[in-house]
Amino acid sequence: MLRRRILRGIRPSLLSAVLVALFVCGCHRASDGSSATKITLQADWYPQPEHGGFYTALAKGYYAAEGLDVSIQPGGPYVSVEKQVSSGAAQFGMGSSDRTLESIADGQPLVAVVATMQHDPQGVMVRKDSPIHSFADLNGHTVAIKTGSTWWTYIAKRYQLNGVHEVPAMMNVANFVADANYVQQAFATSEPFFAKQAGIETRVLLTSDAGYNPYRVVFTTHDFLAQHPESVAAFVRASIRGWRDYLADPSAAHALIARLNPALNPQWMLFTWQALRDGHFVDGEDPSGALLGRMTADRWATMYQQLLDIKVIDKPFDPATAYTLQFIAAK
Repeated sequence: MLRRRILRGIRPSLLSAVLVALFVCGCHRASDGSSATKITLQADWYPQPEHGGFYTALAKGYYAAEGLDVSIQPGGPYVSVEKQVSSGAAQFGMGSSDRTLESIADGQPLVAVVATMQHDPQGVMVRKDSPIHSFADLNGHTVAIKTGSTWWTYIAKRYQLNGVHEVPAMMNVANFVADANYVQQAFATSEPFFAKQAGIETRVLLTSDAGYNPYRVVFTTHDFLAQHPESVAAFVRASIRGWRDYLADPSAAHALIARLNPALNPQWMLFTWQALRDGHFVDGEDPSGALLGRMTADRWATMYQQLLDIKVIDKPFDPATAYTLQFIAAK
C-alpha cells in the first residue's frame, strides 16, 4: 500500500523468490471456464498488512462472489501505480488523494472510487522522551526525509521550518537506533516496530494532525468507470467488506500475505494490524465502521487547495473530477 517506505525487510536472498511468487499471483487467469470479469489491482508496495482488506476479500472469496476474478499485482520502489492504471495495465490502483490530484494535474485520467484509509499513517518519528512534541519543534534539528515529499513541503511551509537540516532518508532505522537525536520520516504502522525491536520506544508526529490529511484511495480511469460501472461497484462493495472483516480478524489476510511475502513475520504483521486499529487509520473516528470507504467533497477540496498553495499543482482544474462518491453510501 505505502509506496514511500522502507523495503519491508526483504533480504536479497528472498527477493527473487518473492517477486516470482508475486508475479504469478498478479498475472493468473481463471481456468475454470467461468465468466468472471478479470480485474487487476495494482498495489503500491509488496504484500503487507496495510493491504489487509484487499487480501481478506481475496482470501474469503468476496470478489468472486461479486463476479470478479481479481489479481493483486505487487508494487515496489520502481512501480508507478498511476501509470499502470492510466495505461490499462491494471484496472484499479492503490494510492492517495494527494498523489491522485497531482497525477491528474499531470494529465493522467484518474478518478478515485473508494477510500481505503481515512487518515494517512505518514509522519516523522522521534524517541518517546524527545523534546520534540510538534512539527514546529523541528527547527534546529536534522530530519531524514525522502527528497521531494509533498507532505514535507506542506509541513515545512506551514511551520516555517527554515532551520531544519534535511538529509536523505536511509530507508531503515539504523541511524535512529544509533543516535538519540535522530528524527526521520516514518509510518506509524511500520518503523516504530523495528525501533521497538531494538528496545527504543517512539512517538510519531502524524501529518494528519498538522492538517495535511490525504485519504488512501483506490482509483481507476474515467474510461473504465464509464464503461464498467457495475464492475467498479462490485469491486468497491467487496473491498469494503474485506476491510471490515480485516479489522475484526486479520488471520485470513495474514496467512495469504505471509505466503506471498515471506520476509514478513507474524509479530510484524500483528504490530501493523494493531496500529491500524488503534490509530483508526482505516475506519476513522466512528467506531461503528460507518466511515469505511467514505470520502467527502470537502476533504478533496481542502487537499486540492493545499497542493495549489504549495505550488505542487500549477494548472488549476475542478477537484470534483478527481473522485466519485457514487459507489459509497451517504452518511
